[in-house]
Amino acid sequence: MALKQNDLNWFRPLWRRVAVTGFLAVWTAWEFLWTKDQFWGLLVAAALAYSLYNFFYAFPKEEPANVEPTEPARPTEGEDGPRS
Repeated sequence: MALKQNDLNWFRPLWRRVAVTGFLAVWTAWEFLWTKDQFWGLLVAAALAYSLYNFFYAFPKEEPANVEPTEPARPTEGEDGPRS
């Protein structure tokens, strides 16, 4: 499932993606090591795997902010150009 545009904008700063993923990693470790609850451990581990994939592997690269637009292509004779 791809992230929506609002989600992409909110997760654009790297620190937010790292914070969410780090929180899920700590929670996963808590469930497996301290409480030994397999159900919640697997559930949170799945959320951790999902966030690792979406936030670091499939997340779109940032576009440079100060790129000047290129000139639009000029029409050729056959495309909206002068007709004889």
